[in-house]
Parts: sequence; structure tokens; C-alpha cells
Amino acid sequence: MGKKLLIKKERKVNTGDRDIVVSKFEKHLIDDNNNFGTQFGIIKKADLKKNKVKVGKEEFYILEPVFLDYYKRIKRLAQIITLKDIGIIISNTGMTRDSVVLEAGTGSAGLSCFLANIVKKVVSYDLNKEHQAVAEENIKDLGIKNIDLKQGDIFKGIKEKDFDIMVLDVTEPWKAIKTVEKALKKGGFLVSYSPNINQVQRFVKSLSDKFLYERTIEVIEREWTVKDLILRPKMKDIGHTAFLTFVRLIK
Repeated sequence: MGKKLLIKKERKVNTGDRDIVVSKFEKHLIDDNNNFGTQFGIIKKADLKKNKVKVGKEEFYILEPVFLDYYKRIKRLAQIITLKDIGIIISNTGMTRDSVVLEAGTGSAGLSCFLANIVKKVVSYDLNKEHQAVAEENIKDLGIKNIDLKQGDIFKGIKEKDFDIMVLDVTEPWKAIKTVEKALKKGGFLVSYSPNINQVQRFVKSLSDKFLYERTIEVIEREWTVKDLILRPKMKDIGHTAFLTFVRLIK
């Protein structure tokens, strides 16, 4: 995509009795066809072909960006499904490069884009035209070719069938049960992503005997500060985002 990833480590100086931070950690995803201006000076585009470059007293490491570097910069209309929850969806459904996945509730296409980097194909439904426009832009920016965006109501049914996995990121997932019964492969997984436990309760109660309810979980992520003598959880953790309910079609 004509980009480079610049990383500058935190730089400290020792005053005799303690270390003082004189410049903070930085990370930039930049266009390698242009010079890049920093507060410490200009990095010329010719220098972006090197492994590292020094600007004043600061040293920048130059890396080739990976998918995750691009992904973290996608446009967001609202909160997208977090990486911690995406990881659980992937691991609890066993999706592979041969999987065909449906997502209901495209939003900014955060989940669709991440899964498309792993699976064979993603079909994603949303009713909102504004969401679809942002989703299309993100998909294009990431260079993804295996996402099929659909504007439609998942509750009223869809034409596509034989999905290996279906993910419902909608406020009333119980209304999609009939659609899922027709579109999901036997043995396939259904995942419901719901912020409130009352939504989960109603969804689970709505399941027919064609489904095996496996479990409902939430993922609490706590990052730690490990720095010199400071060993403690960071003040800002990613706590509750949503409940993930996993179901399997058995009939």
C-alpha cells in the first residue's frame, strides 16, 4: 500500500539518582513516497528504505506494516467489536481459510474486515446506508476483496445459504432465528454479540430444538504496567464490552 511503519522508543536520560523521560514512544503509519516531518526534524523519503534513521538525538525504526497496523486505523462510526472479542469468536468457532461467514450488523465493517483476512468469504448485512458507505471505504482502504456487503433486513430472511458461521451483532438477535435455521450449515456455529444480559436471556430462550446452546461468556482484558519498579494493572482497562453467546445448529 506504499506505507512504512515508524517506531520510536521512549528515550530516557539518567540524572544520577533517577531516569527522566525526555521523549515518549511514537508510532506512525506513513506514506513512503513523501518526506515525513517530526518534531525532531524531517525524515527524507530516501531514508525510508533503511532499517532505521536518526533525527537529532532520536532514532526511528522503519518496518513494513502488517495487516493489524492498517486495521487499527479504519474509520469508525461507533464502537466496533474489540480485538479481544474477535479473538474469542475466532477461537470458539474454529474458523479457517475455508470458512464462509455471515455477519449481521456491518457497522464500520471492523469484524468483517478482520475475519476476511482469515476466512474464504464474508457476507455482511446492514440496513443503514451510512454504515454501508463507511464499510465500503474501510474495505477498499484495506484492499480486501472477499467481503460481500448487502443492504437488507436479516430478520426478513436472506437468499444466501450454507454458511459455516453466522455472527449476529444486532439489538434483537432472537428475531433472526428463523433466518439462521435456513442459512446455517448443519454443525455450523451461531454467535450472538449483545451488550446486555437481558438480550442474552431472551436470545437463548428463543432457540429452537434445532440448536445446541453451548455457552455465554464475556472477556475482561486487563493490561499491566511493567516498567522499572512499577508493576501494577494499568488504570484504564477494557472491561465489559458485550456478552458472546455460542450456539451450534444440530438438526
